[in-house]
Amino acid sequence: MQNRTKEQADELVGERYEVEVGPVAHGGHCIARHEGRVLFVRHALPGERVVAKVTEGGPDSKFLRADAVEILQASPDRVPAPCPYSGPGACGGCDWQHVAAGAQRRLKVDVITEQLSRLAGLSPQDAGWDGTVEPAPGDKGVEGKVPAWRTRVQFAVDAEGYAGLRRHRSHEIERIDQCLIAAPGVTELGIETREWPDTASVEAIAATGSNDRQVIVTPTPEGRLPIVELDRPVSVARVDEQGGVHKVHGRGFVRERAVGRTWRVGSGGFWQVHPQAPDLLAEAVLDGLQPRDGDTALDLYCGVGLFAGAIAEKVGETGAVLGIESGKRAVEDARHNLADLERVRIEHGKVESVLPRTKITEADLIVLDPPRVGAGKSTVKHLASLGARRIAYVACDPAALARDLAYFAEAGYKPVSLRAFDLFPLTHHVECVAILEPVAKSA
Repeated sequence: MQNRTKEQADELVGERYEVEVGPVAHGGHCIARHEGRVLFVRHALPGERVVAKVTEGGPDSKFLRADAVEILQASPDRVPAPCPYSGPGACGGCDWQHVAAGAQRRLKVDVITEQLSRLAGLSPQDAGWDGTVEPAPGDKGVEGKVPAWRTRVQFAVDAEGYAGLRRHRSHEIERIDQCLIAAPGVTELGIETREWPDTASVEAIAATGSNDRQVIVTPTPEGRLPIVELDRPVSVARVDEQGGVHKVHGRGFVRERAVGRTWRVGSGGFWQVHPQAPDLLAEAVLDGLQPRDGDTALDLYCGVGLFAGAIAEKVGETGAVLGIESGKRAVEDARHNLADLERVRIEHGKVESVLPRTKITEADLIVLDPPRVGAGKSTVKHLASLGARRIAYVACDPAALARDLAYFAEAGYKPVSLRAFDLFPLTHHVECVAILEPVAKSA
């Protein structure tokens, strides 16, 4: 068979089908069928009858992607989208602007349940999960209101220099006046209200626990860095052609606050975007691991050292914590952040490369917070061989979590508790913390 052009592969784009909407699926859409073909439909809800307009796919595609462009029979969970830029063909940032807050969490429960069952063969009971997704304490009681939670926003800039957000699965940019889920510290910078000549993107960062504000500007390939004059004092950094981030003026980092410590997070470094997430997740990890004096612990994919620092405070002067992180700047920050804790060591490199080189053969506790793809079978097997009393797995993707839980099962570990947190309201994303223990061997 000859390779089909993209135009041929997408020759059903624009077709409209009237469909009954089935269950929610991982990724922010629901499943529908038309004449036996699967459609992944965004902007719909289970149980609805909608007109779905195809956005990707052709006659030979295994499935089609579509948007619900007309609601014929609405779900009782449907609400008017508060953001004027959400909806079919518009901003791709918030999947579930059209869903009541409580229903969003129920959909996330359905997704986690399905992923655990399909990829790990686990029921909620098997995973030690009560079957709920917990809102962040500050987001409770915001039904009908938009929680302004996102402390880091990546704005794209169009050819005319206006900032906006990308449309779903597209390079096209939706111009906006304001992002409703952006934290107040981001909104007050006024990124959307000024022009950005010769600029490809602008990341706005508003630290939690300090007044630090930072923008990271990526110029166009032939562009010059614009003069940045915003509505509030702000540090400025630029991204070079190789993706490196360089300070232009002000601090080269922001100061965050969590678990009773101040954290330096360098330009472009990872930090949870919900202001309550670092404390919530660290508390869940500590509650699950129950560190003791003298414990040895590993913090893998450790970032700027959040979990390593939290655990080190609990294992005492006779305990020890090793963190491993692949980002060079994050390692520098972690070493700075934890310099007062003599029993903490941070190593630079990929976990799968560095961990074998350490010659560590055992550990009491392990926490891992891998990237979205998960840790993978070989890393999981290595971790299981260390005989940890407990392992805390922090996951931003339920599919990756479920796959790795299956690998842990093969290696002799099972989940004894799982908590899920709604740290990304109005989107399909969800954060989980699973606690694993070795399976008891029969005598």
